[in-house]
Amino acid sequence: MDGDTQTMQISGYRSMWLIVMFDLPTDTKAARKEYTNFRKFLLKDGFSQMQFSVYSRHVPSRENAEVHINRVKASLPPDGEVRILACTDKQFERMYIFFGNLRKTSKPTPKQLTFF
Repeated sequence: MDGDTQTMQISGYRSMWLIVMFDLPTDTKAARKEYTNFRKFLLKDGFSQMQFSVYSRHVPSRENAEVHINRVKASLPPDGEVRILACTDKQFERMYIFFGNLRKTSKPTPKQLTFF
């Protein structure tokens, strides 16, 4: 590392992904409101929806992961089940993803520019 230029690389073994999975009741108006508030909290805290009731967020370290885990714990709804999985970036990149028959059509291919 050059003395003048100090760059810090984030290691794939140090950086992490937090995955929040939840089953919350939606049988009453109050329960739906709690569900919506929890979902909005996750989005506001930087989580992105991976699937229905599954949200993920990248964090640079285990220490930062603890900050977000504590935020989720402080925002838990009174009913339902919430699970948080923390895994390294290297573990996350080895995830297998399968697509079956999709109900919606895939996005169209972007149009190419043609130069003559």
